[in-house]
Amino acid sequence: MFKTTWLSLLLAIFVLGCSSEESSVIQDDNNNSVTGVDQVNDDQNSDSADGKIGYSAMSLKNPFFVIISDSLTEAGAAHGFSVVTTDADSDVNKQANQIEDFISQGVDAIVINPTDKEAIGPAIKKANEAGIPVFTCDLQCVAEGIEIAGHIGTDNFQGGELAGNAMVEVLGDEGGEVLVLDFKQANSCVLRVDGFKKVIDAHNESTQTGKITVVSEINGGGDQDIGYKAAADSLKAHPNIRGIFAINDPSALGAWQAVKEADRLDVIQIVGFDGELAGKQAILDGKIYADPIQFPKQMGQGIVEKLVAYQAGESYEKTTLIPTALYKKEDAEKDPELQAAE
Repeated sequence: MFKTTWLSLLLAIFVLGCSSEESSVIQDDNNNSVTGVDQVNDDQNSDSADGKIGYSAMSLKNPFFVIISDSLTEAGAAHGFSVVTTDADSDVNKQANQIEDFISQGVDAIVINPTDKEAIGPAIKKANEAGIPVFTCDLQCVAEGIEIAGHIGTDNFQGGELAGNAMVEVLGDEGGEVLVLDFKQANSCVLRVDGFKKVIDAHNESTQTGKITVVSEINGGGDQDIGYKAAADSLKAHPNIRGIFAINDPSALGAWQAVKEADRLDVIQIVGFDGELAGKQAILDGKIYADPIQFPKQMGQGIVEKLVAYQAGESYEKTTLIPTALYKKEDAEKDPELQAAE
């Protein structure tokens, strides 16, 4: 059923920090990253690997996607798959090239976090034509005329609703102006903002005081540097901002830096999204008020389960959405992950 794949490891191991775990990255002949602690001894593991999964991560600068890579690698190994991880670096053209490389390698399946919910469609179509199943993880693809074998991700709309509730709570009776740092290239982030605004709109309809106004939605890039610049510019354009909703932790941390430099930490509250280690620490430190947190470890495991069912011709749930949980300072104070990181 599976093809045997041999990986020749060329470069030395370097370690990526992710949560409280360590993740190793090795390069293969095609300069692809093979991630996961178990891949350190790949010469031994390759003997038992019957298949190969190609994973194109949206950005390995974001620890969230490193966790997905690690869990995908661990779950894949348990079912006889080696996993080759590449970093698309949020570039749709780069991701398209990585998909074509996976096709030429003859992988058994391709897993991606789409860098653009529509523009990645033609590359996925090539994989469809080659008979290689494509699974999306965390981020969905909405391009027409393609086939996605399965998706697992966060219930992002529900998470956005939790973020909206947190913003209503922290702004209280005063309400005020709010900035949204979005990332419209990713369908998941669009859903987060939609859920957030649904709650804000409902709040405004139910009260005469404390109304909340979204004065600007601007691209935060899902990135700390881009989020910083977007927030800094917005604070100048909207001097009365009292709240910022950022669609992930990196952009939320960038926003916090901008607020600090503007000397407005005492008046502006930030709600993020993700629950990566840096975000949790920021909540503990009082930099971020709250996060709807995701569960990336479950995503890598879930994708492998879908792939195994796909290859066996068994029925399986094509789309799985994992609910978020709201994480605040009281949660951070008793979080064993933060205690282990001290």
